[in-house]
Amino acid sequence: MSSAVSRVAPANSQQALQYFQELMTYETDCWDVHHALTNGRQDFVLLDVRSEEAFRKGHIEGAESLPYAQINKALASRYLDTPLFVVYCAGPHCNATEKAAIKLAKLGLSVKKMIGGITGWIDEGFKLVEGRGDGNLQGKN
Repeated sequence: MSSAVSRVAPANSQQALQYFQELMTYETDCWDVHHALTNGRQDFVLLDVRSEEAFRKGHIEGAESLPYAQINKALASRYLDTPLFVVYCAGPHCNATEKAAIKLAKLGLSVKKMIGGITGWIDEGFKLVEGRGDGNLQGKN
């Protein structure tokens, strides 16, 4: 008698390897982002794609606020030299990261999503900062 887990046969090892290696090109996690931020290894722009109000209530230090609905071609022209954007939203129950990633990719920019979002960040024991901060892409020229 099989379980619901094994009822559908798993991928073979080569398929699994390909899938999981490819998945890493689309995603990063809270721990890796935190490590980069706290060890002077930030080689990406960290974008909080939630509302400005949510950003003010609590965000990751070093993140820039850019609600996904405001991502546009003008932004792309200002950040053509940015090697990578990492986007995050509220957490697994929110799809703003996917919406933002789609927009950024359509503009020809490299992007990864930080899985877990704010929920994952807090679950890892990392702190948020409050306030507007100085990272707000809408106002930058």
